[in-house]
Amino acid sequence: MTPSARDPDRALFADELRAMRKHAGWTQEELADKIGYSGSTIANIETQHRGATKDQARRLDGAFGLPGTFARLEERLRGVPFSAGFRPFHPYEAEARSLRWFEHVLIPGLLQTENYARAVLSTRPVTTTDEIEERVTARLARQAILDREDPPPPMLWVLLDENVLYRDVGGAKVMREQLLHLVEMARRPTVAVQIVPYSAGPHSGLLGSFIIAEPDDSGAIVYLENAHEGQTVEDAATVANMALTFDALRLEALPGSASLSLIERVAEERWKGTAP
Repeated sequence: MTPSARDPDRALFADELRAMRKHAGWTQEELADKIGYSGSTIANIETQHRGATKDQARRLDGAFGLPGTFARLEERLRGVPFSAGFRPFHPYEAEARSLRWFEHVLIPGLLQTENYARAVLSTRPVTTTDEIEERVTARLARQAILDREDPPPPMLWVLLDENVLYRDVGGAKVMREQLLHLVEMARRPTVAVQIVPYSAGPHSGLLGSFIIAEPDDSGAIVYLENAHEGQTVEDAATVANMALTFDALRLEALPGSASLSLIERVAEERWKGTAP
């Protein structure tokens, strides 16, 4: 992770963990054995490549005999405008050389318009207007990776179930604006969007959305969407399985040009009569 990506709360957690581990005289592998996780997990937390989960923080407190110190630090991390499940994935997304993204419900966050993002995030229960705006700002800020120059932007491969184009999020005006924006982004050389059509029938992607990030300096990592907070997974077997799922879905998808024609047609026919 670059210094610019250093988060103060995550840095505090990492520094405390490293200090406590060294004070106890344990290696990363020894600490990992005590809490039931891999040595690479401890290494990634200490180098801030990922944040600790609630379970990991609880187990660290148990290993060091602490009265909830790491649990409180992890709770502070949950105050940032990303879900606890997505937070460990964010640094990987920010520095990935390529991203493979499948969605069966919504437009991916990196390709959402502001109005579409606000409509999506407004559905979160028990959330104030200020909190919604904070999350909208954070989501739009993530999109900066698609415009960066150094390092070059990631290659973004997106597969969308056709259903996404018809789901009413924010009304006709928002949807038409969003679909036309999607087409505009898909014409970039570093963004590819393909539609998995209704005609494909039931497919494995209907089980849930996911993102595969491939950084330059470490193995790929997966974010699995679910109804709670999502889950960031670095297990090699899971990564391989999701990569296979993505490739299988891509075989069912329309070619790029046909996909863009479909998106434009839906924008004009389903959501017509509402200028962006």
